[in-house]
Amino acid sequence: MEITRVFDILDLHKGTYQKDDILCGKVNKQWKKYSSNDFVNHVNLVSYGLLNLGLGLDDKVAIISGNRPEWCFADYGCQQIGVVTVPIFPTASNHDLKFILNHAEVKAVFIDDKNIYTKLASIASEIPGLKHIISFNQLGGTTFFTDFIEAAKKAPALEKVNAIKKTITPQHLLTILYTSGTTGTPKGVMISHHNLVQNVISVRNFAPFASWWKSLSFLPLNHVYERMLITLYLQQGISTYFAEGFETIGDNLKEVQPQIFVSVPRLIERVWEKISAAGDKLTGFKKKMFDWSVRLALKYEVDGANGFFYELQRSIADKLIYSKWRAAIGGKLVVMASGGAALNPKLERIFLCANIIVLQGYGLTETCVVVSVNHFGKGNIRIGCVGPVIENVEVKIAEEDGEILVKGPSVMMGYYKNKEATDEVMDAEGWFHTGDVGKFEGRFLKITDRKKEIFKTSAGKYIAPLAIENKLKECRYIEQCMVVGEGQKFASAIIVPNLGNFKEYCKQNSIEWLDNITMTQHAELKTFINAHVKQMNTTLAPYEQLKRCEILKAEWTIDGGELTPKLSLKRKVIKEKNVEAINKIYAVED
Repeated sequence: MEITRVFDILDLHKGTYQKDDILCGKVNKQWKKYSSNDFVNHVNLVSYGLLNLGLGLDDKVAIISGNRPEWCFADYGCQQIGVVTVPIFPTASNHDLKFILNHAEVKAVFIDDKNIYTKLASIASEIPGLKHIISFNQLGGTTFFTDFIEAAKKAPALEKVNAIKKTITPQHLLTILYTSGTTGTPKGVMISHHNLVQNVISVRNFAPFASWWKSLSFLPLNHVYERMLITLYLQQGISTYFAEGFETIGDNLKEVQPQIFVSVPRLIERVWEKISAAGDKLTGFKKKMFDWSVRLALKYEVDGANGFFYELQRSIADKLIYSKWRAAIGGKLVVMASGGAALNPKLERIFLCANIIVLQGYGLTETCVVVSVNHFGKGNIRIGCVGPVIENVEVKIAEEDGEILVKGPSVMMGYYKNKEATDEVMDAEGWFHTGDVGKFEGRFLKITDRKKEIFKTSAGKYIAPLAIENKLKECRYIEQCMVVGEGQKFASAIIVPNLGNFKEYCKQNSIEWLDNITMTQHAELKTFINAHVKQMNTTLAPYEQLKRCEILKAEWTIDGGELTPKLSLKRKVIKEKNVEAINKIYAVED
């Protein structure tokens, strides 16, 4: 069946797919499963309920909620009556929340949390257009979703829904996705049905998808990355289980045993940290075998390029070591996709060697999401690259500065009510200017840095921080880091230590653990980090080498404002909050 609008997927679930667990979420620690029929029925009821509230074509409805089946019910219920969804991160500040709700002229909102309601209540007088708050969980001051659905059952409007669906074209505005506002006022990225459908069609063959597969979803649905993947899963008939939260991912992987999940590099780094920490606790022969398997993995090349003897050793390591790694993430994983930031090639190599297939890709909200991705099949993966460009998308590298330019059917309609910002990134020939810098290695795209993140030292040397930061994070005692030095004589870094790993070290070596703040300045922790920096510097050009690093006492978080919801650094905020530490680095004369 040809799909031209996202909600056409519902027709697949009326006939082709008849799953008993197409969407699943935890309720009171138990999985609540919704079948294909449940999915279709709940979507229709949401449509009826919204029509009963007087909402219709081109009205705006926000969804401010964690991942759960009801998120999808609300999304598709809006879609098929032409209501435009405005997903908003639950962590949005009051300032951004007020701006988005007013800018998009939101009339109703779906929420799931008391904290979100408290935010909305505190700015209620400043968002006069918001008339209805519907909560997936029972909260005072809101309409409970169950009551909303029950009322819809008493006033069905199937004929009206079907009539509206006929008027919705592929070019109709589907959703407005507001950027996280790292550099000022959030911009609303307009995505049409055609944009999202075309991106789904273009990546439908990047892995051997099957309708019996299960997926685990934990990245926020409010972001285009997970939103596109959920659309792909529903189009392929893949069941989706929504994780309870980041802290339960490990347990949920073992429970669900998914064939696929998508991640960001920071979470993949944490998976490796846990595997590595478990290896450090081994002794004797087991420890030797673990260390050997890691050394072997660090030499891995794709498609059997290392030859027969290497593959023989790899098969031995697989039986003894790698199989245990796979068991720790469910045991049935076929593919793990990585995006949102650059994945350290070291980790990519290790996981691929262990038959944990990590497919790194690249895209932006404005490209709805995927521009390029490594994929299954011989010759389709290159370590350190973000894959071949997907079908129907064009990419070229600007000659003057190496910026990646993108053109194709999945590129956004523009920024909502912001022609000036649209004109800044869309040129007269229809090329979207990504702000990322890259190059091609054969047919594989490689990202080298963010255009806005490259800085120049006082000696006139350009520093690309991302690659250096990835090397820094190879140290198990470094949790987060940011390279600094714009306009200075040399580059350096501010570092958030991994206190969990250092605490384990202290325990094993009978070192008294004081409070966390005190331990960030412990002499042995500094020794470990400085030794890693010194070794890393031998791999860098002289002007890239880090001269002095400052260890910080507080971690960077989403709630604290230092990280975006996909765990990318908000560099401006981090600089402002750590100006004292940065000044300390450059206060000492050479």
